[in-house]
Amino acid sequence: MNEKFADRRGLTIGIGIIILCIFLIITFLTFYWSSAPNLSDVYESAAKKADANNETLVTGYVTTSALVDVASALLDKPGGYLSNDVMVPSAFMDDMPNWEFGVLVQVRDFTKALRNEISRAQTQSQEHPDLAKAEPQFNVDSRSWMFPRAEAEYREGIDALERYMHQLTDPNNTTTQFYARADNLNDWLKIVANRLGSLSQRLSASVGQERINTDLAGEPDATQSTYQSKVQTIKTPWLRIDDVLYESRGTCWAVINLLKAIEIDFKPVLEKKNATRSLQQIIRELEGTQRGVWSPMVLNGSGFGFFANYSLVMSSYISRANAGIIDLRDLLSKG
Repeated sequence: MNEKFADRRGLTIGIGIIILCIFLIITFLTFYWSSAPNLSDVYESAAKKADANNETLVTGYVTTSALVDVASALLDKPGGYLSNDVMVPSAFMDDMPNWEFGVLVQVRDFTKALRNEISRAQTQSQEHPDLAKAEPQFNVDSRSWMFPRAEAEYREGIDALERYMHQLTDPNNTTTQFYARADNLNDWLKIVANRLGSLSQRLSASVGQERINTDLAGEPDATQSTYQSKVQTIKTPWLRIDDVLYESRGTCWAVINLLKAIEIDFKPVLEKKNATRSLQQIIRELEGTQRGVWSPMVLNGSGFGFFANYSLVMSSYISRANAGIIDLRDLLSKG
């Protein structure tokens, strides 16, 4: 009887130890996979690629290299791409998948701008075949895990961007171009401003706000599809607050890397417009969004309450950066 009891007790202890070990492993992986990549030195990364392939840093090389690095980070960071995972622990993680989505949106936006504007001299110019392939690859559903598998599609998009990047350095390939013009940069910055403006509004709504409807302001004859009240109550659902925060962090992380590359490739344009410092200030504001989150959960205190509100802090950085982008676009549009 004592032997049976001892055997059962030993089995119970053994099972308990196994469960504890599995729990600790899952906990470790969750924290490790939730750490975002550090901001990279875009010039150094581009220089290494150029040296490895005996290429020169022509106009557009650094920016395309930064875009490749940003897209590759989705697949090569700790844990790889998590948004479409169906296994533990990533299936229960939501912060990093939202970070990934923020990065992915910026990859999609810049690839589209590269395909439609930056690589073409005029609206009737022929589009580059590799960019025409890359854009739809990045637009595959971020949560698709089979038929097609998102990672495989994004990898093909990265490969297409790399082919375009290498062709930029070929003096015999005059059809592959990167036009560092003020109007091209202005077009992309408009998209960035729209993205950041939307995120800022969603972050500010973490505490709930009553907003005056200004959708038709400044245009007395304008109409819209359905009626909206003059005062609207906007509030981000409690379970979505951390999702919006981490999507914003991912968005800003990607934009910072791209803007640092823009500063290099568009240097003559920025200097002519006396806009270099404006761009640098935008980057500095966005870098504030990448500070460490020390709380185990996203705090959502009221505006002047006892506890902090991480969403409002993030919104403050993004709003200032967005205002800087609007001013920068104004400088670029002037002759």
